[in-house]
Amino acid sequence: MKQYRYISQYIILAATLMLASCNDWLDVQPRSQVEDTELFSTESGYKEALSGIYSSMASSKTYTKEMTYGFIGVLGQEWDYFYAAQYDDAAAYDYDASLTTGYIRNIWSANYNSIANANNLLAHIDDDAGLFTTDNYQVIKGEALALRAFLHFDLLRCFGVSYAVNPEQPAIPYCTALTYRVFPQLTVRQVAEAVVSDLQEAEQLLLAADPIVTGREITESTDNGYLLNRQLHLNYYAVKALKARVYLWMGKYGEAQQEAESVINSGQFEWAKVANLQAGSDRCLADEHLFALNNLTLEADVANTYFSDDSQYAFAVTRDRLLDYYDNATQDYRYTFLFKAGTATHSNNRYLTKYDTPSGGNARYSYRMPLIRLSEMYLVKSETEYRNGNKEAARNTLNTLRQARNLPTLAELPADYYQELAREYRREFMGEGQLFFLYKRLNSSVISYANIDAVAEKVYTFPLPITETEATEREENK
Repeated sequence: MKQYRYISQYIILAATLMLASCNDWLDVQPRSQVEDTELFSTESGYKEALSGIYSSMASSKTYTKEMTYGFIGVLGQEWDYFYAAQYDDAAAYDYDASLTTGYIRNIWSANYNSIANANNLLAHIDDDAGLFTTDNYQVIKGEALALRAFLHFDLLRCFGVSYAVNPEQPAIPYCTALTYRVFPQLTVRQVAEAVVSDLQEAEQLLLAADPIVTGREITESTDNGYLLNRQLHLNYYAVKALKARVYLWMGKYGEAQQEAESVINSGQFEWAKVANLQAGSDRCLADEHLFALNNLTLEADVANTYFSDDSQYAFAVTRDRLLDYYDNATQDYRYTFLFKAGTATHSNNRYLTKYDTPSGGNARYSYRMPLIRLSEMYLVKSETEYRNGNKEAARNTLNTLRQARNLPTLAELPADYYQELAREYRREFMGEGQLFFLYKRLNSSVISYANIDAVAEKVYTFPLPITETEATEREENK
């Protein structure tokens, strides 16, 4: 097996974008380079380090642009219009073009940098368990493990072939320490199993300590409110949801269904309220978030720059294409409330409003970029029921989602269930980066609105960055 060398001396914490909430700990401005001995000498240092990992994910290179509505959105053919000079090569799946190569390289380096931060925290926390008050040791360690799994899994979805194609194909390294030692390039199966292992350990830690599970009341006066706002962290139920996503990727449908149902049946999450959607106070379906990132610059850096007809960089769909997405069902809440019309010469354009500033000033609905939502669990449950031959249950589960979106129930499933599933992912997760990965998981030769055979052209697996292949020998990853 060829080897991968991962080297870093310091914990690197993003300083340009910060997590925000009503408690002080998420308002800490992380330092750019901090010596381990200083950072990990206090409980507050560990809190700052964990905040820094989340903050590093709030980057335009990954989860506040390219891994959501940007590069990955273009690959999923979600948009009619985008800044051609930046994304024409991506839309054509030209992974050798310089801009496309840059997006791919940045995803690789940004995620592995965040993984390094998680590994640095994990390397110290067990020796310092006595520093922590309340349940902070279990929660911080659990979240760090879950973040390491989340970041590796998205790298696997980018740089490994679909599990359904060949789970034994070499993919990426799974880095579990901040060290000079060499990490092997693992197969798709080995990486997925390592992800599950980290998530299982995280789950056990959070089960015993996460207030979202234990019901312990947290206020601003409780440890400065550190354990408030659990949806802005990889909480216990977000870990369960991520396990459902991973198991589905691995074709372990029984396990995926079990994890999805545990989230659905928890009673902790509810559908977005139509009154809030009508009022514009909830534009991102925040009540449904299982895990979201906070981005204080969401309005200026995302909404005004990429979803406004005042910007040359905007992403948009035409009115006719949007109607096609939603099967002309204009009563669908997503069609009605999550898009806005352009003006003047752009009047035929429709712009996503998920990242616009909500009215009313409620912090619960502000500055959020969803990474896992409740609706995905219903789609996982429906798909696993269908795969297990229970079409009536699959229809009923899908109808629950449709009813939440103000659509009539289906008397029977469409003849092509997977085509309908892809259309539902498109409607549900516009601008969230999930559609392309669905096509990949299904190994679909067809990506709607793309004139290619996606399987034959091998568009689903990104080439490993040249800088990595030059530094060490690699086996072919696709």
